Amino acid sequence: MEFLAISGSGRLVSTNTSMLRAMAAAATPEHTITVFDRIAGLPVFSPDSEIGTLPEPVQIFVNLIRDSDGLIIASPEYVRAIPGGLKNAIDWLVSRDEIIGKPIVLAHASHRGDDMLSQLRLVLSTVSERFTESIFLRYDLMKRSPQEISDFLGLTENRSAFTQYLRNFSEYCHNSRR
Repeated sequence: MEFLAISGSGRLVSTNTSMLRAMAAAATPEHTITVFDRIAGLPVFSPDSEIGTLPEPVQIFVNLIRDSDGLIIASPEYVRAIPGGLKNAIDWLVSRDEIIGKPIVLAHASHRGDDMLSQLRLVLSTVSERFTESIFLRYDLMKRSPQEISDFLGLTENRSAFTQYLRNFSEYCHNSRR
């Protein structure tokens, strides 16, 4: 399975991005995870920009989504809401076919963020009928370095939970194709 892991953070050293990178590094051979950490590089969405050729960063983003079997989204909470960069990225997809029917799950790198997660669940269930909130992975990784996050995910109990998360998502993706 080819998964695209989208970080909703615009920070260079983001906890959620670090978690996704550690997940990609720890994935079993039957799963490939590509991390998209360039949300901040997408131009501000305007329907006028959809006419003709898409801006190059958006086209790259759209192609990655099209070519994936499913999306894993991890995002921080900003002022109890979806970060503007992630919402902007989703706005670029609203009128596109690549997101419709794409299996989507969430992962979260904090014990906080329930307001954002609630909003994100609503938005994602609107853009794809294949979003599921039943497959969800959450770790409390706040204030940990990328290396500490990688080490944490390498612990047996955490690696087992992560591996099961990917298996569940793979099964969901397979069943979604039927």
